[in-house]
Amino acid sequence: MTANKQNMRRSKWALDFSHRNKQDRNADITSPPGYTPAVALFHAVDSIRESDSNHLVIKKSWELALSPFKQVAMNLFIMYMAGNSISIFPIMMVGMLIIRPVKALFTLQQTFKVIEGTHTFVQKFVYFLGQLVNIALALYKCQSMGLLPTHASDWLAFVEPQARLEYSGGGFTYV
Repeated sequence: MTANKQNMRRSKWALDFSHRNKQDRNADITSPPGYTPAVALFHAVDSIRESDSNHLVIKKSWELALSPFKQVAMNLFIMYMAGNSISIFPIMMVGMLIIRPVKALFTLQQTFKVIEGTHTFVQKFVYFLGQLVNIALALYKCQSMGLLPTHASDWLAFVEPQARLEYSGGGFTYV
């Protein structure tokens, strides 16, 4: 018997089936981290489910609220790739940059309809601000393209247009 115990001490992966009791077998095995016995787990399941569902609703509402801010980087990239020329592609891009946030603002209540509770006011406000940031980006792009009437000469025929401070040109002249 002493030789058997020495073999068990040398090899930590060896199994000894000579014990008759289940309790004796499991006495030297420690529970893994995070393990809870079935009895304790059974009583705590209801409270865990309730807190998890509330946590998931809040997490989903914040995910919805922050989604316009996640679109800002993509909108900046689209603005860069579209360029400042007046042609069909940049005009369509700017149009979409304006139309998408405006549509989202009109459907704000339907967007947050799936989220229930009193905590949605702050998330709706953050969502609204994010859409306003996207609209401001689109208006900046329109202004940089020269599409917004920002000078008096754009509105009135008798006012002289703004004088250009800089001219650029390229290419070759043929003589």
